[in-house]
Parts: sequence; structure tokens; C-alpha cells
Amino acid sequence: MDPIRVILVEDHDLTRAGLRMALSQSDHIKLLGDASNGEAGLKLIEQTKPDLAIVDVGLPGIDGIEVTRRVKSEHPEILVLILTMRDDSQTVLAAFASGADSYCMKDIASKDLLQVVETTHEGTSFIDPAVAGIVLNEVRSRSVHAAPGTRQTVIQAADPELAQILEASPLTERELEVLQLIVQGHSNEGIAQQLYITVGTVKTHVRNILSKLCADDRTQAAVLALRSGLVH
Repeated sequence: MDPIRVILVEDHDLTRAGLRMALSQSDHIKLLGDASNGEAGLKLIEQTKPDLAIVDVGLPGIDGIEVTRRVKSEHPEILVLILTMRDDSQTVLAAFASGADSYCMKDIASKDLLQVVETTHEGTSFIDPAVAGIVLNEVRSRSVHAAPGTRQTVIQAADPELAQILEASPLTERELEVLQLIVQGHSNEGIAQQLYITVGTVKTHVRNILSKLCADDRTQAAVLALRSGLVH
């Protein structure tokens, strides 16, 4: 199997060096190059046409959110893994709305980062539970009211295809409850305790949810739920 061709866009020298080292530990990943700002990152992506770009949100000049938007607009086949900071909800929301394929916190462990890269390349989106929690807390209002001069982000409603799927097979009230707990990062056992039902019943609900959303796994279902506003 050919290695996953990756480029890295990160402005902090030590962090970039650490990420390079982490990526070099996998035989399944080939780092094509790295850049320290958004403009250089976009040029590198255009030159190398990688399979996946790891992009930090807080880049000087053209930030990681704009880099992601441009990449997904001009080269939708290139996967984007966004790195965000845990304590900045405005940036997290903007990153989530930018169209990236996966979302990680910058303090992710090296082995977990490698797994996320491979999982994303296989076609399954990853969303860090901390990102999911921030988006879940804000998505109810449908928009983020930022202070003057700061970024504002509106979470887009479900795309027409998902809307048609849900119209044909709407989720039950209980399935929506289970879905919300999935988004919050609860295991099947945790969901069972929260809803006072058996683990077997939870598994049945999860199977139904994945089937109705045409999702491959829980993470993909969570991404769809957050982007479409299914959870309230």
C-alpha cells in the first residue's frame, strides 16, 4: 500500500518539529514538506498535491481556517486535518464550519495523531470530543455572536441530501437522545446509565442511527449531527 502523502502547516517551530517527528514514526505516512504560514502552506499544497494536509488554525497572515476553505474549494479531493486550541470556542466553531475532514486538539498524543491521519485517509472523519462539546454548546443558537472585529461563524444547516435522508427515515425521540450523548463522547455503557436502559438497547439505537444517517461509524454520525443541527 502506498504511504499517505502529507504536508504540515504549523507556525510554531518546536510544535512543527514535534509533529514532524511524530509523523516520521509511521511507515504508512510520508511527509512531503512543511510550511510555517498560510501563504507558504497553500503554495506547498498546490505544488505537491498531497493526500492530506495537517493545518494549524492559528497561522500568521492567512489563517488555517481560510487555508482550509481555499483547499476544499480548489482541491476537494485533498483531505484536511485541522489542529485547534482547546480554550478558544470562537476559533473552534470557525474551524468546524470551514469544511475540514477531521478536527483535533493540538495537545493530541503522537500515536493518536497517527491514527487520526490514517482513519481520515480511509474516509472516516474524526472529531475530538472537546471540539464536539464546544460546537454542541453553541450550535443550539445557530450562530456565534462575536465581539466587534472578531470572526463570526454560522453553522450551516443540513445539506439537501441529508435532509432527504432524514425525511425518508426520521430519527425517533429516543434516537435523538442517544445521538446527543454520542456527540458528547459517551460510550454505550455511559449512554445506558444516562438513559436508564440496557447496553443492548443502546447498541440497537446506535445501529438504527447509523443506518438512518448513512454513517459508517459513531464519529461520522456525530459530525453529521453537529453540522446539520440534529442535536439541540
